[in-house]
Amino acid sequence: MNDYVFIDGTRLSSVIEALIFASNEPISGSKIRQIITENEEQIEIDEETVDLFVDKLNQRYEENGLSFGIELIGGGYTFVTQKKFHYWLSIFQHENAYRKLSQSAIETLAIVAYRQPITKPEVDQIRGVDSGYIIRQLMEKALIEVAGRADSPGKPLLYKTTRHFLRHFGLNTVEDLPKPREIEEILKDDDMAEHRQLLLERQLMMETDEEEANIPDIFKDVEIEAEEEELEEIKQRVESEEDPDGDNEDSEIPVDEEDEADLPEAEQDEEE
Repeated sequence: MNDYVFIDGTRLSSVIEALIFASNEPISGSKIRQIITENEEQIEIDEETVDLFVDKLNQRYEENGLSFGIELIGGGYTFVTQKKFHYWLSIFQHENAYRKLSQSAIETLAIVAYRQPITKPEVDQIRGVDSGYIIRQLMEKALIEVAGRADSPGKPLLYKTTRHFLRHFGLNTVEDLPKPREIEEILKDDDMAEHRQLLLERQLMMETDEEEANIPDIFKDVEIEAEEEELEEIKQRVESEEDPDGDNEDSEIPVDEEDEADLPEAEQDEEE
């Protein structure tokens, strides 16, 4: 298969590579073909040709020992790192995907993924608790969407996973989801158990550090606010005791002449 060369010296394989690299989401072979044929009249390619060039690019990456390649995910091509590097990436990222989704959200998402399309009452029945809030969260993250209404009393909404769900978890279709038996075998693996324990410990340490870092600031703000309120209260009490009528604290208390005459001589001498 010849690699077409454009007038500026750019090769067709490089153009396909650049389009896949620049796309924010997996780009389909038909979209790549459309972009190229609409902007270069002298070339005619089909989706099969695009697939062949992608295979050629992956062969080049493998021969050069690169850490990434191109895969078909969610019906489109995208760059991904090779599986042998996933361990190091998971350590680097501290399992960000799990930190973004709570345990309840992961549980609910798994139920929808394996039982889709499924209604909220069915999800609630499986989990044993109300899942309305979690379902709204998953919809906000574009991981699930409404798939119509069920033919049951009340016609409740049906939910299914989205294309973003496939991209997020590196799947091409929902059929690529691991089977329950496969999950059990993976979890029983000693190396996997040790790896999961390491990740959990790192996540716990990270969460503990964040909590400890936040606690002093919280208490500091509370203490400062309490001190300010206490000082203000003391100030008001002092002012109230010294000047109950609101007069100046330096003003003298007036003494009537009759009262002055009744004062003991010692006190009169002091006044004189």
